Amino acid sequence: MVHRRKVFTVEPPFTSQNDWVYVPVGTKKRFLQPSHLLCTRSTFNKSVMVSVARSKMGVTELMFVDPEGKINGQFYRNVLLSQQMIRGIKQAAGDTFVFQQDSAPAHRARDTIQLLQRDA
Repeated sequence: MVHRRKVFTVEPPFTSQNDWVYVPVGTKKRFLQPSHLLCTRSTFNKSVMVSVARSKMGVTELMFVDPEGKINGQFYRNVLLSQQMIRGIKQAAGDTFVFQQDSAPAHRARDTIQLLQRDA
């Protein structure tokens, strides 16, 4: 099984240069309704992280990571691996599989390796 993570952008950043207010020539800003002038949008991309494990034997369900959550070794072990990924891999591949990860710090942490040796 190969574990992959991907961040998908769901909303591009805000650019005010595309916001225009069409009014008759000579109209003063103070005579316009404030709701026509105020445009509140995020200045950063809205994104979602999706995690999945795949192999010739099958694919796990998509695991959506809370955008507010901090991805560290503890979260990776306690949430992604323990609650979702190991169970999904065993459903797709049975008890015989090789779990391959990249060298992200959370993946190569001593506690992660011990968890995989014990539970996988």
